[in-house]
Amino acid sequence: MLTPTAPIAIVVPAPPAERGRTTGLALAVVSALAFASSGPVVKPLLEAGWSLGAALVIRMAIAGLVLSPALVRALRRERGFLRRHGRTILVFGLTGVAGCQLLFFAAMQRMPVAVALLIQYLAPVLLVVHAWARTRRRPSRLVSAGSLVALVGLVLVVDIAGARFDLWGTILALGAAVCVGVYFLVAERASDDLPPLALASGGLMAGAITIALLIAAGVLPFAAPGVVISLGSFEVPGLVAILWVAAGATTIGYGLGVSAVPRIGSRVASFVGLSEVLFALGYAWLLLGERPAPVQLVGGVLILVGVVLVRADTAAPAPSRRPEAFAEIR
Repeated sequence: MLTPTAPIAIVVPAPPAERGRTTGLALAVVSALAFASSGPVVKPLLEAGWSLGAALVIRMAIAGLVLSPALVRALRRERGFLRRHGRTILVFGLTGVAGCQLLFFAAMQRMPVAVALLIQYLAPVLLVVHAWARTRRRPSRLVSAGSLVALVGLVLVVDIAGARFDLWGTILALGAAVCVGVYFLVAERASDDLPPLALASGGLMAGAITIALLIAAGVLPFAAPGVVISLGSFEVPGLVAILWVAAGATTIGYGLGVSAVPRIGSRVASFVGLSEVLFALGYAWLLLGERPAPVQLVGGVLILVGVVLVRADTAAPAPSRRPEAFAEIR
């Protein structure tokens, strides 16, 4: 006598490309989470007497050294590595590492921090426009809608009510946005020939050398007094704080960030990067007691909705690693 049998469940593994994109999204989110912790830790350092030049050069140099084994392996594996990739690494260091930070802080001195932050985070929209100009293909409705929703959310998160306009500050902040865009474009080129961690290490070292030269020339001051800062309910020595920012937040942020971009593409990665603003609100609440307003939480939700819309665009081109795709930034 035949008896009914239960249906057999067949588990179909996700395609490798889809698994890679999922991994890339996870890496991008953790990268944003790490980057977001830097500001709430560096802010009390600067208020306690540290100069921006000191914080930046120590942060970049230590992070570059932590990631340096990947660069050393790449140099040993390929004799002409620097001749082939040196220009790309230099562009990454001057723009995605040193340029965006210097221009942002310069803009911050002329206008409210929230406004400078808002302009800098126009980078994802600039990348959409860049792709439109390069491919002559208009963005899909999902990408356009996602861009608009994410921008509205960003405005609510940074709270620019009552902000004043400053022409030079706006120009500097736009320069920071361009540098952030170049960061994603260059990171998208990482591949087996140019390992992501080697790119991150070389770029951080190039950025540290740039800041050091500006300090030596007297353009940026250097001050790193022995101080103790308050982070939440803890008193932390300034040296411990900057070591966390360098060896923890910056190393993880750049290392995972450049590893994520080739998997998901510069456009999606840049929109995921907007979550850094939302994470920064959480860190500021926990470490500095700066509680976010309800409207900022609504803005955070809108940013996430915008990211989902951009990610859901099935017409999005696959991440490209071809050198010719980056000819315009060489």
